Amino acid sequence: MEHGFIDVMLDASILVQITMGVMVLMSIYTLYRSIERVITYSAASDQTVSFVLGLRGHLKAHRFEDAGKSADQHSKSPVAKVIGSGLRAYAQGQEALAKQGPHDVGEFDLVDSVNRALERVKERETSGLRRGLAGLGTVATTTPFIGLFGTVIGIINAFALLKGNATIEVIGPAIAEALYSTAFGLVVAIIAAIGFNYCTNRVEEMTVDMNDIASEFLDVCLREGRG
Repeated sequence: MEHGFIDVMLDASILVQITMGVMVLMSIYTLYRSIERVITYSAASDQTVSFVLGLRGHLKAHRFEDAGKSADQHSKSPVAKVIGSGLRAYAQGQEALAKQGPHDVGEFDLVDSVNRALERVKERETSGLRRGLAGLGTVATTTPFIGLFGTVIGIINAFALLKGNATIEVIGPAIAEALYSTAFGLVVAIIAAIGFNYCTNRVEEMTVDMNDIASEFLDVCLREGRG
């Protein structure tokens, strides 16, 4: 189509073409990262539900070893990883108390040891869940300005063509490339912002899940006794 997007971009100035190329790369990154995060969060959510349903039964029946095996089998669930670390810390603490006796291990606090193990893994898992979100945020905030830069260049080119009796046929392509640059920058920014907000909400939900289940597990440890 005459003066279509492809035609305008092929005839655009080198600076506008570079600007559009940068935004195309940013749009590819946005789509890749958004899809990758959605798949990761969906798998984590499914495995978390499965793990938690079995975990409560294991803990109620004092089957800590079975709970640990279940945590290992749900490797995509951040909740399972957190609880798995707590179960290992609990088992190691119980073993130390049984072998050496409570008076031989000094001021060792089993529940505090389990809590530290849970917190360490929660921090690591939360960081993993947030991987790539900074990139989406950067795309969402910078692409409108990159598009605006292309717009300014296009307008400058349009003014440069205003010589004598220049017609719309002469300056039209320069104005078009300026507007296309703005529009494309806004589209990429909107998609990135939607992806960023969605992923941020999912991370917050899974963080709440990790805190809740970890708190329940600590309650179980307290009921079992502090050694």
